[in-house]
Amino acid sequence: MKVGYIRISSAEQNTARQDVIMEELGVEKVYTDKMSGKNMERPQLTGMMEFVREGDCIIVESISRFARNTRDLLDLVEQLEKKQVKFISQKESIDTSTSAGRFMLTIFGAVAQLEREYIRQRQREGIDIAIAEGKFNGRPKKKLDNFEEVYNAWKADTITASKASKLLKIARSSFYRRVKEYEEKQ
Repeated sequence: MKVGYIRISSAEQNTARQDVIMEELGVEKVYTDKMSGKNMERPQLTGMMEFVREGDCIIVESISRFARNTRDLLDLVEQLEKKQVKFISQKESIDTSTSAGRFMLTIFGAVAQLEREYIRQRQREGIDIAIAEGKFNGRPKKKLDNFEEVYNAWKADTITASKASKLLKIARSSFYRRVKEYEEKQ
């Protein structure tokens, strides 16, 4: 059986491009995760790995959709090999049923991981420059119209910090940060 795996990093992204590839390749069953691939704790990936059996073939659009680092990629492929399941990455033309395919999988996995690390490094450098130039202030703060009212209730011990954060619809750590900022201004 041909089994497909699709992953996008967020719900706002679109699976259409990967869906088309799966359809063109005659994939019979598709598992789709809409979350980061930074680790292997993805419900659809787990479900697929449990579902596949000897003789099946897993197809992905590219190895970056399957795993984000070389170690995870090789671990997943090793699990598949133990189950005698073939792995194909369409973009890189990798087929693990051949020794050349297994070799290329390792090389492409390492290159993809290196590129992700370069992207993170360039992003960090850009942010550092923007901060130094006073152009980067981080994510805009959520507007809290009723903060003072909730703060006063919390200060008077009529509500807890947990209740205050729920009323403001922010995390408790954000509530404490806002309290500190508010008190410093007073």
